[in-house]
This record gives sequence, structure tokens and C-alpha cells, in this order.
Amino acid sequence: MGLRQLWWIVLGLVALPAQAQREWVLKQIDLPHPYYYREMYLPQLTTGPSSVAWQPDSGAMVYSMAGSLWRQNIDSSAAEELTDGPGYDYLPDCSRDGRWVVYSKYHKDALELWVLDLKTHETHAVTNEGAVNLEARFSPDGTRIVFVSTSFNKRFHIFAGDFREGRLENVQRLTGENRSSLPRYYYSAFDTEISPAWTADGKEILYVSNRGHIYGSGGFWRMKADAAPESWASAREIHYEETNWRARPEISPDGTRAVYASYLGRAWHQLWTMPAAGGDAFPLTYGEYDNTAPRWSPNGKQIAFISNRGGNTSLWIEHIPDGDQKEIFASERRLLHPSGVLVIKVRDAAGNDASARVSVTGEDGRAYAPNNAWMQADDNFDRASTREEAHYFHMKGTAQLRVPKGEVKVEIMKGFEHEFIQRMVRVGGNQTSRLQVQLKSLRLPVTNPATNDDRWVSGDVHVHMNYAGTYRNGPENLVKQAEAEDLSIVENLIVNKEQRIPDMSYFPLKDPAVPDKASTKDALILHGQEFHTSYWGHLGILNLTGHYLLPDYSAYANTAAASLWPTNADIADLAHAQHALVGYVHPFDTVPDPQKDASLTNELPVDVALGKVDYIEAMGFSDHKSTTAVWYRLLNCGFHLPTGAGTDAMANYASLRGPVGLNRVYAKVKTGPLQIQPWLESLKQGKTFATNGPLLGFSLDGHALGETLSLPNAGTVKFTAWLRSIVPVDHWQIVCNGAVVKELQPSGGTHADDLGTLSLAHSGWCLLRAWNDKPQHPILDAYPYATTSPIYVRVGDESVKSKEDAAYFIAWIDRLIAAAEAHPDWNNEVEKHNVLDLLQRGRKVYAEQTQ
Repeated sequence: MGLRQLWWIVLGLVALPAQAQREWVLKQIDLPHPYYYREMYLPQLTTGPSSVAWQPDSGAMVYSMAGSLWRQNIDSSAAEELTDGPGYDYLPDCSRDGRWVVYSKYHKDALELWVLDLKTHETHAVTNEGAVNLEARFSPDGTRIVFVSTSFNKRFHIFAGDFREGRLENVQRLTGENRSSLPRYYYSAFDTEISPAWTADGKEILYVSNRGHIYGSGGFWRMKADAAPESWASAREIHYEETNWRARPEISPDGTRAVYASYLGRAWHQLWTMPAAGGDAFPLTYGEYDNTAPRWSPNGKQIAFISNRGGNTSLWIEHIPDGDQKEIFASERRLLHPSGVLVIKVRDAAGNDASARVSVTGEDGRAYAPNNAWMQADDNFDRASTREEAHYFHMKGTAQLRVPKGEVKVEIMKGFEHEFIQRMVRVGGNQTSRLQVQLKSLRLPVTNPATNDDRWVSGDVHVHMNYAGTYRNGPENLVKQAEAEDLSIVENLIVNKEQRIPDMSYFPLKDPAVPDKASTKDALILHGQEFHTSYWGHLGILNLTGHYLLPDYSAYANTAAASLWPTNADIADLAHAQHALVGYVHPFDTVPDPQKDASLTNELPVDVALGKVDYIEAMGFSDHKSTTAVWYRLLNCGFHLPTGAGTDAMANYASLRGPVGLNRVYAKVKTGPLQIQPWLESLKQGKTFATNGPLLGFSLDGHALGETLSLPNAGTVKFTAWLRSIVPVDHWQIVCNGAVVKELQPSGGTHADDLGTLSLAHSGWCLLRAWNDKPQHPILDAYPYATTSPIYVRVGDESVKSKEDAAYFIAWIDRLIAAAEAHPDWNNEVEKHNVLDLLQRGRKVYAEQTQ
């Protein structure tokens, strides 16, 4: 077996069992990009209200908050809890007779429809297929319920059934299934139908579907409310605009108008209205925040809705006409069952108030948080070790929250440089229990023992402060998130979500050398850009010194940006002209195979060859082993390419790949005040390591990361390596030129210092890495992983090149050339010629290595 074959086996570049163990929440949905529809369409656990329904008298509402259903009069500040655990209850709708509430319960890895009898206060399920069932609506006469379900082929379709005395019977699918030939990317090839609403006479439904459209979740359609095939065939689109899962239309009680949430021509959802039969729309609300989930009162005089204008979610009503708005706030919460108060205090080593990430789980299995905290959740979990995804909130100093009486589990984490803390606390009914913890440092080795003038500073180079999520984020709150995660630098990459670009107002930069004014001495917020073409691959652009680069993408089919120009290389040149750093972000979920992958379009090898790339996210929203396999091949071809790391955290999501800093890069800088320019320079020079937990240090013959070790001849050199980790590590390895050359043994798996010798026979590179075979709580990633940037090695006059790896990239680029030749949407021949010339120039660099 050759060395290269051994390398592939050692890297584990086959099917990864560890990755398969963490799977998406509600994995029974078969649509692409679940992190989008999960946040924007599926209900999420929030401490504030998330959805609302009117009771028949128009004087009270039933709404979801903190995973329970609540009833509150609009002229009262007291809310009565109607349901509680196990599970979480969302999306209520009330029958016109005032007796029944239908809602969705998230429990046992499914969303089932349940009903609450307000006469007896009893609840029971009315669906039990283990599917995702949501957006249930009573017909005006209360005899039918229409809803959305994935019970047919795991995709969103509309169903209806007869409702009699608390039972749902004769359920039938109203909408058919259509596979579109349109070139969709973020949406399924199969059309979806969501958000049904009854017409006032109960004969038709209004709903949202992307039938016939590439982008967004679709336009507004009407059809007869029966399962006859001709009803579906005669469905008609009455209004089109790009929607993004949250339109949720509702028809007025008089049947003449529809209200819905729209971001038409702006960055945030507001309430709009249009004729119920179709026509032009106009806004009912305005603001630089989201107003969503509108519900018309039965008397037609008010619209209730959910807003994130204060950051967290809140419940509001607007009078129609008039426009006067009023918040419905529950200052008093009357709970169903006995509870107590838990007070948590977090202190640092000196006894001062400290920030941290906290998870609290009650004896009922539900997650709890202070009433004003942002509850956030993991979007994956390992079903072999836990029954649901992790939930958490961020705090500083002292947090107070109400929990059910009984045993409460508390987990506290502050980044990767402090030990993970777990405690059990018994809370009595109507009593206050207290927990105080002191954070304990892992004590990283001194980076430069001789002078003690260097330190490691962490940063996440891929965060989206706002990205169409549940909450409304801002720099001040993003700083709090970073401080709780012990993260020093956050690069907020501003990017489009469909037609809008949240946070675009932060450009042009008034003073590019200065971080956002919300920054503190411990956490800096910088505003950059993600160039968002899914054809060539996404780019992170750090430290732009002037304006935002537009358009924000290329190769968007059926738009004026359908051409493959500008390429990523063109964008990199524009970014470098503004003194920015350019990196490839979340590159690969699997190792590309140029011989088999006809759809391979990623431009990375071309841009690296032509000197356009300053860093690669060796760790990001991708598979770390697959990405590093490609990275190793590039290093074998002689390119100096440091590692960065970015979470791709949508920081205003309630359910996210995160939190901020889940994947982070440490860069070595001089001791002193926190500054961005030295840190970026260190990143560019490769004085870095990337991690989602394990912390690493490595040197060769006194040479640090990013440096070049020159040897007159092949020989033996000394190495030093250290490891500190909040979880035990399975593998701790030195990799040189793509092969594992030394397996190190961490003592107890979490703490080790090692030194020894390596035999180096050829020019190339070496790095240190650590990784696990399986997921490991509390790291909310596929598996623990960390890697340093390389130390480069020069043996005599031997150049660094690899015929095998060069041939791999030549085959890759040949795929790019063939696809570009066949692309139908060039604006002109000059564009096509320039792009093909770029690809050929990149190919030539690799071809020279095969000679």
C-alpha cells in the first residue's frame, strides 16, 4: 500500500460514522437546507410570544410563549397558562364557538396536532403519524381543520379533515405533488404548499406555494377546499412576490382583504394587505425590525402579530383603521403547576461577575430561561445520547428564572478556555434556590516563555448578526453573545437573504480602521461581507475599508446576475483593492471527486493557484475532514494557505448552527490591548489554529506556526506539542505532507504536553491536529476537531510539489472549464473569454507541477 493510499485511510475520507450520529432536528422532512426552513417556518422555543390566535369575543387571545399556551385578555397584564410539558406547544388556533384550541406539540421527535378543550382543560393528540404537522386552522363553521403536514413523502403539503367533538377524521390531502424542472438551490425540486387560511365562506383556502418559481417559498394561491383532483388542478395564483416562509396570510372576517408578512423592497418583514381575490398590496406597518404572524380579530377591528422590535419576541395589536399599536405584555404569569425560582450566579477566578452560556433543564425535560433572555437551540443532536436538541441562553453575573419544582440540571460553559460545569439543583415549590459557580481556567501554556509577550486571541470570521431569524440582533447584543462565549473578535459578514440584505446600513464604513462602537475591551465587532455565489463557492471578505461589493452574488439563474462573471477571483481583486482579506468559507461536506462529480464548480483551486486567497475555513459549516483533505492537497502543491475558522452562525436565530464561536480561529498576537489589525495580519501569516473545542500548540525546531523551517539536508528535528481540551480527545496527531507521522497520547484525553523528534526527508509542511470519532457534549458540532496552520519545511533546494495532487486539481479545473463552456447565460463573449482565460491560467500552474 502506497503512502498516498495510507493517507486517505488515515484521514477517514470515507463515509464518516461520527457525522451520521448528529442529525437534523425533525429529520423526517425531506427538503434541502433545513437550517433555513427550520428557523423561518417551523415553530421555535422563545421566552417571548411566538404565535397567536383570537378568541371569538375579540377581547382575549391564546398564544404560545416559552413552549406553553397562554390565555390573556387584551386589557389585562395577567396571562393564564393553559398547557405545559412534556413537549412544547405552538401555533394555536381557536374554534369559533370558543371551546376548542388546536395546536402543534413538539415532542418525541415529531410535531403532532393536539386539541385543548377549554371547557374541561383536557388535551389530546389528533394526529400520530410521527410527521411534522403545523399551521392548523379551524374552518369558519368549526367542522373542518386545514393544516400542513409532511406525512406524504416527507414534504410540505396541505391536508384537511373533519372535526367532531375533539376528533380529527377523514383526513385527506388537498394539494398534489409536482416536481419542478426549475433550477432551484435553496428550495426543493418538489413544490411546497404552506400556510393555509380559510376564506370567509369556508369554500376555499388561500395558501403559499413556490409552484412555477425558482426563488423564495412562493406566491399566493387560492383553491377549492376539497380533495378532488380538479380542485388542485384549477388552483390559481392571485399574487406573486418573493416570500421566505413567513408570509402566513389571513383573510379578514368580511372576506375582502388578506393580511400577510412581507419584506417587499426592504430588509425586514412588515404587515401588508391586499384584496382577498388578488391584486396590489400595500404596507400596514413600518420599521427596521420584523412584524410577522398576523391574525385578524373576529370583529375585524384589530390585527394581532408578533414583533421583534425590542430584540426578543413580543405580542402586539394594531387597530384597523387607525394604526395605533399596543403591546400585550404578561407581567404576571399564572402557572398550571407548582414552581420555584432558581438564581444562578457566575463568577470568574477573581470573584467578579462573569458572562457565560447556560442551559437549564427541568424535571419535565423542558428547557427554561429568564423571561427576557434569548432562548437559542442547536439544530442537530445525537439521538443515541439525548432525546432532543440542546437549548441555552447567555447571561452575565446573575440570572433568575422560574422552573418546575424538582431536580433541575444546570450546565455552564464559557468558551474553550474554561472547564465545562454541570450541576444538579433541587428547587422547591414557591421557594428560591441558589447556585453559584466559579469558572476555572484550563491554563494555556505561555506562548513565548522567554519574553511572555505573546498571547492567543480567538475570533469567529463567519457570523451573520441578522439573517432573517426570529430575533432582532444588534452590535450591543452581539458583543454580549461573544463575551459569554469568551470570543474576542466577531466578523459580521453581511450578506443577502433572497432579495434583501439585512444590516446593509452598516456600509459604507465611516471609519474602517475602528471596530463597531459597541465593541468593548474584551470583544470587537467588525462588519465585513460574504460574497454569496453558490456556483463558484462562498467567500468571506474581512476588513473592507470602503463600500460593500455589489451585486452580492453571480450565477443566479433567471436573474440579471445569471452570468458566471464576476468570478470569485474578480471579487477577490476588488476586495484586495480595499485592503481586505479574502477566504473560502464552509468549503466541502464531502471530498470532491473530479472524475465523477459532473456538478463540480468550486473555484478554490484556481484562486489559490493565482494568489487570490488569504485563508481557508478549514473548520466551518462543512465537514472538517473533507475540507482539510482538499486543503492538504493544496499544501502539497506548495501553496502557503493558513487556516481560519467560522461558524456561519446566524446570530439572530432561535435555532442555529452555533452559538457564535462554535468554530473559531486563534491567532497569536503581542500582549496588549485588543486590536484588529495585528490579529488580521497574524491570520494572514498563518500564526493560527482552528478549533471547536480542543486547544493546540506546535513548533518544529523552535519555529512557530506559519514560519518556514529550512534544513540543509534531510534529518531529524525536535517538536513540541501541547493540548488542552474541555472534552477528552480520541486522536492527537502530527501530520506532514498529508500523512500522519506521529500519534501522540494525551494524558486523560484533555491535557498534555509532549516533545520529541521527527524525521523530515522532503520539503513540505507539518501541522498538529486533534479529533474525535464521535460527537461529544457540550461541543455542538459533528465531532470535536482542531488543527493548527502548517509550519512549512524546506529541505535543501527541493521544491514542494506533488504530481498526484496537481493532476487531481487539473481534472477539477477541467470540470470548471467544461461547465463554463456550456453555460448559456453569459452577458457577452468578452465575459466568457475572460472567465475561460482565468481558468486556463489556474490550470497552467498545476500543469507545471506534472512535468
